[in-house]
Amino acid sequence: MIYLDHNATTPVRPEVAEAIGRATLEYPGNPSSVHAWGRRARDAVEQARAQVAELLGAMPEEVVFTSGGTEGDNLAIRGLCLGASVRLGKRNHLVTSPLEHPAVAGALEAITQGQPGRWTLTTLPVGPNGALELVDLASALRDETALVTLALANHEIGTVYPVARFAELARARGALIHTDAVQAAGKIPLDLSALGVDAATISAHKIGGPKGVGAVFVRRGVDLQPLVAGGHQERERRPGTENVAGIVGFGVACSLAHRRLRDTNQHFERLRQELVVMLGRVPGARVLGAGESRAERLPNTVTVLFPGAPGQLVAIGLDLDGICVSTGAACTSGSLRPSPVLRALGLDPTQASEGVRISLGWTTTSEDIDALGQVLPEIVARVRAATTTTATATATATTTMEGPAW
Repeated sequence: MIYLDHNATTPVRPEVAEAIGRATLEYPGNPSSVHAWGRRARDAVEQARAQVAELLGAMPEEVVFTSGGTEGDNLAIRGLCLGASVRLGKRNHLVTSPLEHPAVAGALEAITQGQPGRWTLTTLPVGPNGALELVDLASALRDETALVTLALANHEIGTVYPVARFAELARARGALIHTDAVQAAGKIPLDLSALGVDAATISAHKIGGPKGVGAVFVRRGVDLQPLVAGGHQERERRPGTENVAGIVGFGVACSLAHRRLRDTNQHFERLRQELVVMLGRVPGARVLGAGESRAERLPNTVTVLFPGAPGQLVAIGLDLDGICVSTGAACTSGSLRPSPVLRALGLDPTQASEGVRISLGWTTTSEDIDALGQVLPEIVARVRAATTTTATATATATTTMEGPAW
């Protein structure tokens, strides 16, 4: 099996799996308990918190553990808005883009629909290559803006955005800013303190850690209100007994990602170049969201259109040959709707349904890219032929049923 869907989830690294197994047995206590077993569990959680903070360029007390990216985005966005309602009074305006992950879109929908008329939302325009312009954000900001939420890197097309510049604009108008950094962590350098954001979200299973664990960075001094009640954990920002073994694994994954970041980045970039060259040999293939420089794109992510070949059928064909890819965010898998991200680039529904996302990870090799190149052109050609045949048959049947046009 060749796995090329690392933006959906990345296989757990062996060192992480070993740490999780060890922690499960060695830290049986509740980290909120004051006895010896509880203190040992607390020490393990705090060591992991420091490891996560090191990857993010943050202080340990600025890290809040969650169950993953979706909860993290909801806690950050909704928690900041709850805090802003108290601190900022009449501010009731939010800014985002149509390129955001479904978790961000869902959190914003919960806010705006949960209190109709209380909150207003502005969605920024998007350029054909997935660009977000500073001038458009500057125009969208108002004195009433409470929060801006824009991803650091897009989960489908891999574009990296100038969030530091976005943060300057937002904070100059007195607004808070959150960034979804789930796809950026472990792939590009992060320094959230220097980035100037008030909150950011990451997830363990995107960097070789376990599923079901994540974190929110909350800049010191920022008011983040909890979404649930019932406990004092995580400085009263996220109640509930911590997942000690998962958090320990998350810490190890962050430590490995931090130490190996430069080598990982170079490895991904080399493989991505091989992948793009290979895709150039598939007739009509069109790579989306490619930046002008390496700094403007994730080194591991490629979304490509194969005109005339529905992406889901291409992905199925590859799966039958033992190669795993996707047609967009895993959180929307099973949906027959074209990707909202690709639609936001100006593609019509047919074009947007032709997208295939190929995302590389720590298990990916040059041999994997070669193997993909051996079967992909034939699969695309076969899907195109079948799609054309089906369309022709449908058109013929429709004409026959309707009869001749007089």
